[in-house]
Amino acid sequence: MRISHLPKALVLSALLLPAALPGVLTAAEAPSAALAVDAQSFRCIREMTPVRHFYVDNVLGNLPATLAAANAPGGAVYPPGSVIQLVPTEAMVKREAGFSPATGDWEFFELEVDGKQTAIRARGFAEVNNRFGGNCFACHAPARQPWDFVCEDSHGCEAIPVSRQMTGALQRSDPRCGEPELQSGDRWALFKLQALVWIGTTKAAIGRIF
Repeated sequence: MRISHLPKALVLSALLLPAALPGVLTAAEAPSAALAVDAQSFRCIREMTPVRHFYVDNVLGNLPATLAAANAPGGAVYPPGSVIQLVPTEAMVKREAGFSPATGDWEFFELEVDGKQTAIRARGFAEVNNRFGGNCFACHAPARQPWDFVCEDSHGCEAIPVSRQMTGALQRSDPRCGEPELQSGDRWALFKLQALVWIGTTKAAIGRIF
């Protein structure tokens, strides 16, 4: 999942020192037990908490620590259980410490959403590709330090051909949320996005053949 073509991150000074906030666990203090992450761990994206132009959650309930990391102006390590989504069909989940050191303990997910249901299309670490044929980990690797592999405009990640209008349209049309809340230009953005997905799928299929 990429967070690109977005304005510069806004600084929320109240979240500069997460360890000092009451009720917030730091990454070091968070539970290290194995996380149970399945299709039920994902829900309507608009029911998550918005941060700039993406959404966050925490499957362990430690949302304050996740928000503190997301809003830290100099970057921070996200706590276990953190979920980050830019669009309904892609997610990254922070697993327990030591689960996958190469990816900073992030697990990447490709999802299928239909009505109120979520299905996991693919999951893993350095091997998961998105619908455009791009490798999720390779895309996020430039943001390793100090951003904990989370891409935004200024985090060093290569730009992707998905505009903010497109990601916003996908967020506003998540079928798990009920009726779409489309804005002007969203239908055209979704049409262009479908074309990009088709091109990516076709290129991936050709690559498997040859």
